[in-house]
Amino acid sequence: MRQKARKRRNKKEFFYDYTLLLIVLLLVCFGLIMLYSVSSYEANLDFGDPAYYLKKQIFATVIGFGVMIAANVIDYHIWEKFATLGYVVSIVAILLVLSPLGKTLNGARRWIFIGGISLQPAEIAKIAVVLLVAVLICKMGRGISQWKGLGVIIVVAAIPTLLILLVTSNLSSAIIVMGIAVLMGFVADPKYKKYFLLALAVVVIGVLWILKVYMESEGVSGTGNYRDARVLAWLNPEAFADDDGFQTLQALYAIGSGGIWGKGLGQSMQKLGFLPEAQNDMVFSIICEELGLFGAFCVLLLFLMLIWRFMFIANNAPDLFGAMLVVGVMAHFAIQVILNIAVVTNTIPNTGITLPFISYGGTSVVFLLAEIGLVLNVASQIQIQD
Repeated sequence: MRQKARKRRNKKEFFYDYTLLLIVLLLVCFGLIMLYSVSSYEANLDFGDPAYYLKKQIFATVIGFGVMIAANVIDYHIWEKFATLGYVVSIVAILLVLSPLGKTLNGARRWIFIGGISLQPAEIAKIAVVLLVAVLICKMGRGISQWKGLGVIIVVAAIPTLLILLVTSNLSSAIIVMGIAVLMGFVADPKYKKYFLLALAVVVIGVLWILKVYMESEGVSGTGNYRDARVLAWLNPEAFADDDGFQTLQALYAIGSGGIWGKGLGQSMQKLGFLPEAQNDMVFSIICEELGLFGAFCVLLLFLMLIWRFMFIANNAPDLFGAMLVVGVMAHFAIQVILNIAVVTNTIPNTGITLPFISYGGTSVVFLLAEIGLVLNVASQIQIQD
């Protein structure tokens, strides 16, 4: 009897985060419903099939769940050995955009086509940076608290960031990649002063750039640089209602017309050809129009719960590498959600960024689910203490 009792005491029990899995399933299912609601009109006009975008997203989601299950089953420590290789592969993938494999869609050359399947290299770079920075933080140890440690992280993130910016002109993804690395360093470093100084420098540069654009454009209806034009449209969207401010104004009309409870699922007017790329960057505005502020609040609540689960898992991870992996994924989701909503509400200039699990995008949903699989694997190795 004593031996059986001792065996029960020595038996290890491990945790599995079913709450995180449920939140992800809710976001994915809601995203598919909203995608069909938002895209059916345009899909029917362009392709003669109201479910065109939905079918493609379901296909990508099925692949994504397969990848998530694999990442959930495979011990996350294995990826530590392949972090450098993944980083190099992500850089090569970005450069392939310049090759014949690179394709232009909607006026932007950001994809590569392999075997009839489109792939956005920027999504590979995000998860690659999470893995490599996690490895570097573990190797540096206390060295992360020095300026040199922050410098190493910034340099590692700067290479794919600059390539994304120069090769694909994708400012939003470039910001996310650098933001992921800096936030991972911030969480790992007990000394925060240098990060506040870095943030202050970024804010000052941003303000000076906005002032420069405004002063140069005073009395001028447009500008030659499309990023400068977006800043001007952000400052005064009504003045650019026929050009760079058009999408922003239509999104604001959608948000304003939804009221508290919305017009009802499928009842949006702005998606009927008025709001460009409604199924991509601006899907949150249609959520506000059809489901109102209540629906928007529910979506934000789901994302807040997702971040909460990430924080819980990171705090209880069995080792530093696992904790940093989860922090990197948390940074990715948090930055992307905040930027998307900020763009839709015209809080920041339009950068063209999608809302995780809800906006249309096959590559995005596959890699987001892969990251969820990594987090679930870390969570599954948390030991429950009696």
